[in-house]
Amino acid sequence: MSFEEKLSYYLTKSKSLSNGFEKDIRVSFLSSFTTNGIEECFKVKCSERKINCTTYLGGYNQYNQEILNTKSQLYQFNPDITFLILDTRSILGDLWYFSHLLDENQRKDFISQKFEELKNLIEIFVKNSKSKLVISNFTIPSKSSYGISETKSKFGLQVMINKLNENLQNFISTLDSVFLFDMNGFITRYGENNIFNPKQFFFGDIKIALDFIPYLSNELMGYVIATLGLSKRCIVLDLDNTLWGGIIGEDGFDGIKLGIGPPGNAFVEFQKCLLGLFHRGILLAINSKNNFDDAIEVIEKHPDMILKKEHFTSVKINWNDKVSNIKEISEEMNFGLDNFVFIDDDPINREFMKSSLPQVLTVDLPKDPSKYTQILEEMIEFNVLEITDEDKKRGLMYSQQKERKNFEKSSSNLQDFLKDMELKVTIKKADKFTIPRISQLILKTNQFNLTTKRYQLEEIQKFSEDNNMIVECVQIEDKFGDNGITGAFIVQKSNSNEWILDTFLLSCRVMGREIEKSILSYIIEIAKKNNVKKLKAEFITTKKNKPIENFLPDCGFKKDGNFWEISLNESFAKPDFIKIGKT
Repeated sequence: MSFEEKLSYYLTKSKSLSNGFEKDIRVSFLSSFTTNGIEECFKVKCSERKINCTTYLGGYNQYNQEILNTKSQLYQFNPDITFLILDTRSILGDLWYFSHLLDENQRKDFISQKFEELKNLIEIFVKNSKSKLVISNFTIPSKSSYGISETKSKFGLQVMINKLNENLQNFISTLDSVFLFDMNGFITRYGENNIFNPKQFFFGDIKIALDFIPYLSNELMGYVIATLGLSKRCIVLDLDNTLWGGIIGEDGFDGIKLGIGPPGNAFVEFQKCLLGLFHRGILLAINSKNNFDDAIEVIEKHPDMILKKEHFTSVKINWNDKVSNIKEISEEMNFGLDNFVFIDDDPINREFMKSSLPQVLTVDLPKDPSKYTQILEEMIEFNVLEITDEDKKRGLMYSQQKERKNFEKSSSNLQDFLKDMELKVTIKKADKFTIPRISQLILKTNQFNLTTKRYQLEEIQKFSEDNNMIVECVQIEDKFGDNGITGAFIVQKSNSNEWILDTFLLSCRVMGREIEKSILSYIIEIAKKNNVKKLKAEFITTKKNKPIENFLPDCGFKKDGNFWEISLNESFAKPDFIKIGKT
């Protein structure tokens, strides 16, 4: 969004939103100041991502009453996400100007009291709502009533606010359903003098200028994307004038711009930003019209190249059209096209991609490469609620996946391939270490997923504590390495005679190896040990879960109304080439 775009655009657009929604979300807003327009912005931004957003805006500065009263409209609305946006002036009151009238110990006591009030408010909300809570931290003003002596003051205004933020962050880090929004960072990025409009403040207690409400909404949208599991998985990159300046086929190895001094240093910085995303689990791929040998030489041998060949899960350097290339990348990774971000400096390539594959998010790069990194850093599409160990190792795992595919091609038949893979399945109970990954899988797995029920982390946590539920995950290893936690299941113990397979899913990375039958055999064995006579399962058809549609009948389940069921009196054949264990 550019600075020329105004709130009025969203106010108008919100009146005529298109249909065709694929997701639903309920969002509530509570604030200590006026935030008019934020509902409309959210609805438009959600609509653009095919999300149907229903909103609730709490009364002006009524957040305390809304949270403390368990019969308030807030709780009746039953939100999925609640944003609690607070400002420093409201919290500090007159101390915003007169903090020096209190001595050091009094200022410390004041901050402790305010933190305890916030802590109590958060605890009450968590106890009474299933909603995720996103609370803003407190902005630190650039100027103090102390003037230049602020830096000499013990526990002065800025230190007070920092301490409150520190306490808040430490407390929130212990809660699964509560997150911190860096309002202080938001103000810093856009500028205090831009965000705060004195006229609007005195007219209507507006502490974020109306034209910046869309920017605030955009940053808060990151939590929606993460909650609904809509984060992107892979960035597909052009090379010439994207990862380096110039055209390798014309300028040659020594002529491209990459390294010390402008514009080469801008491309180095851009690559560093991409590498940072790689290390938090975002895959990288190349889609370039180029001579392969020329381009790969730069990647492998250029001294200022930050990204190396091992960082790219897929490499398409050829003269094919880029739409065909990205389709091939999608097939190789077994990802839907809506998981990809396409970055290319050429506007013609970008328009071709937009018109041909609208599912792919195509980034409009500016002409100036010095702005590339900023564009990437401001993207909200890579947000996740928590970075897991699997995220950090994803690049390595996909490199190992290439080795597996090459090994499969060299095998004479599928059975020989599977026997030689040395497959090992380890069942792990849901706990504080595995629940974040289970949540990720449930939110994002589409293809091999019986129901695509999208349970949030807090719900999974409650299921794991319920004696009538079994929540476990699956770690897969083979001769090429550890695939990490790539499967999960939830079993409901409906009664002593029958259990219901509520959730059963497997990552696309490990499909087609009969691992799913090993997992099912484990569930059946556990059920038999508990004298259960029947296992039932539901299959809910979606646009994307066709790979699992025959799983239940192939395993001996019979259709009975809305459910499929299997008698546990009958024997179940499990693959003998897969070792299965429990930790």
